Amino acid sequence: MIIETFSYPRAAVIGNPSDGYYGKTIAFVFSNFRANVQLYQTPELEIKPQRLDITSYKDMKSLVEDINFAGYYGGMRLLKGMIKVFYEYCVKNNIQLASKNFTIRYQSNIPLRLGLAGSSAILSAFLKAMCLFYEVYIDPATFANLVLSVENGELGISAGLQDRVAQAFEKPVFMDFNKKTMEEKGHGKYKVLNTANFPNFYIAFRKNLSEGTETIHNNLKARFNIGEEKVLEAMKRWGQITEEFKTALYNKDCELMHQLIDENFDLRRSLIPISKGNIEMVELARSVGGSAKFTGSGGAIIGTYKDELMYSKLKDTLNNNNIEVIKPNIVNN
Repeated sequence: MIIETFSYPRAAVIGNPSDGYYGKTIAFVFSNFRANVQLYQTPELEIKPQRLDITSYKDMKSLVEDINFAGYYGGMRLLKGMIKVFYEYCVKNNIQLASKNFTIRYQSNIPLRLGLAGSSAILSAFLKAMCLFYEVYIDPATFANLVLSVENGELGISAGLQDRVAQAFEKPVFMDFNKKTMEEKGHGKYKVLNTANFPNFYIAFRKNLSEGTETIHNNLKARFNIGEEKVLEAMKRWGQITEEFKTALYNKDCELMHQLIDENFDLRRSLIPISKGNIEMVELARSVGGSAKFTGSGGAIIGTYKDELMYSKLKDTLNNNNIEVIKPNIVNN
């Protein structure tokens, strides 16, 4: 029997990048792209290498193109780290695993290194598969923690819980990472949101505009840890913006949501150096009346539009600048 599981890219609607800094965020996952895992029982444990893991190239140009596409690291380290974390979690919690092995293969068409949580989608799909294979239940909050621990603890990648929470719940989620709650419970307060009041969202991306998650968050974390006033004030404001956005959702106040999305990006721009190409994407979207901010670390943006006429103008304007635009199919399982 083959177990097949899926996980989806994440769009940070509001509040990012405060999820790793005791802030508040809202995020959802969308099914326009996906990572999928196939797992089946075999005599030995084996991880099948995929495109991200190739080590042979026809020439140097091909190697450079692959690095530009996928970065320096493939998926093997992710999967190995997830196996280790899952095993240690089961040992720690006295969960007896059946004496059987598996072969794992994975694929993903999520655009990489654009702040869409492609790596954590692979991890989430894999953890789902192992839970099904070994008949282990893990609640969503713990599930998200385990996925994050692979990247933070095993691989040394600076990241927050937001991506993994959205992928664990597979619903739009309001997340409050209050420091006291995090220290007492090990996770934040999570509230699933109703999509009925959501505004019209678009997502746009240009595949050569990655800002680099590790670089951005390592720098920001250092500034946060030394108590830089500008950073602390920004984190506080992102939390307020998220609360205000949640209220606007309940009230169907699309104009306020539009303003808050723009403020979220403008605050980020005042704090972190942003490449010219990424700024251009935001400004092009705003030039036709849309709101715009990053979905994550850069390379992709999310925003709102008023109606189909505005969406058509948005799509034409961005497409003419080699920027892809989609309407996200929001997952609400």
